[in-house]
Amino acid sequence: MNTEELRELYLSSILPESLPDNHKSTENAPCFMSQRSKVIPVRLEYQERKLLHLLVAALDVCDYTDTVDTLRFSSKAKRTAQQLKGITSVLAGIMIAYDYKAGQELLESKDFEKYAGFFQDVFEIGRRYKVLNPNRLGSTYGKLMYFVQDSMCPEVQENLGFNLFKPILTVYEYLKDRKALKVLEDPYITNATIEIVAGGRSRSAIQKDIKTKERSVETIAKRHASSSITKDQIRWCLYSLADSNSYLRFNRDPVAKLIDMVKQNFSPDTVDDEFSLAIDAANGSRLQHNHYKQYHYVLQSLNLWLLIMGEIFSLWALSDLELTNPDVQYELVDNNQGVHRIQACPNIRIAMERILSRAQRQAGSWIGDSTIHLGDTAVPNALLFIDKYMQVPRILTPLVLFFEELDSLHDQALLRYIETAFGGKEYLKKMVLTDFMRFGFDGSGADNWFDAGSCIDGRLTSAWNWANSIHTKDYYRVLLMTGFLSFNGE
Repeated sequence: MNTEELRELYLSSILPESLPDNHKSTENAPCFMSQRSKVIPVRLEYQERKLLHLLVAALDVCDYTDTVDTLRFSSKAKRTAQQLKGITSVLAGIMIAYDYKAGQELLESKDFEKYAGFFQDVFEIGRRYKVLNPNRLGSTYGKLMYFVQDSMCPEVQENLGFNLFKPILTVYEYLKDRKALKVLEDPYITNATIEIVAGGRSRSAIQKDIKTKERSVETIAKRHASSSITKDQIRWCLYSLADSNSYLRFNRDPVAKLIDMVKQNFSPDTVDDEFSLAIDAANGSRLQHNHYKQYHYVLQSLNLWLLIMGEIFSLWALSDLELTNPDVQYELVDNNQGVHRIQACPNIRIAMERILSRAQRQAGSWIGDSTIHLGDTAVPNALLFIDKYMQVPRILTPLVLFFEELDSLHDQALLRYIETAFGGKEYLKKMVLTDFMRFGFDGSGADNWFDAGSCIDGRLTSAWNWANSIHTKDYYRVLLMTGFLSFNGE
């Protein structure tokens, strides 16, 4: 597929508003899966995981971005030469580790184009793995994407003889290539891909769901197996779809739970002076909202994040496409936070405008700025965009777990401490929620209005700023006592 075809395919995966925001509707499940499968990556197989380890090891020991992302080069040609040197060094290292004899031949011949397909597969595996494991790879993923991005530059590609881009293998494309798209329309698709959650249920109930799921998988595999696709391959696709459901639950559930908690503990029309959500410059806020306005501002922001998390696979796919788009070149700019690659993100902008439009229609009236920063000093490129929004579950999950731990807390010593210091569990919960709603959405987190404030990504900047200051809060010691570690899992 060319870039334009991929763009249309990925954008079409964003669900229309007529479909539910969750995937629990039996009636719409086949339609949901058919749409989502266009951007859901296929699970890595055993041999692919071996190649992934080679790629990660090679990238971990290189300093590519530190070397090429600098403003010290006196000419573009010198930077291109450094890019080629860095890329070929890593490619040669991967080949030597994979096949020593072929690696030796490659070092002698310098004919990297001969192994173009192999190298494209390796880098596609790394990108595919990252989408399904956003907490893995860390800075290595940035190097990986910048390697692929630089290989698309005309000067580099001309000297290398090829580029490292290959579209991420999705369930839709996998089934389409094997003439098996009917799998996605099977009525058993819901049971075959559902995530089974314990949720305090009995073991017998859980076992019953597991058996139902296994039977559904086998039914679909048997029904659609043919000369072009095996039962095992169908099972692998179903497991990949099931992985995506787990992924969505992990990313969306904390947002949905927090929205419920806000609604249960606060009212826009009833103001308790002790738990007022009003903010102004007197308490360090960059926004000025009364209780009513701040209540709706927070809920609108959380609802927007819920919609974004629901479309996160589409945004990942578009992010990958933006960074590797040869028609949109990046520019190195020092934005006072380091040298960044500033690159326009037209496709992500279209997707975000659709999501924002849906959030605004749901809200009725929108509070704050609706500016979407993309391809500027605030959000330089698609890599920084997707990394920024993957912070949502990292911030909200520990917070929700803390509230749930409070609800189930039975440690008498700790309960006595909470009663003495904070007036009880419910009082503490509401105090933490109030603090988060006030200072996590106050427009702070940057030294100018362009990078923070009430714009779309500025709301997340404020929340991350609150998370970074959590150690200064009076209730921080209770968070530690109930198992809190950090907002990044470290």
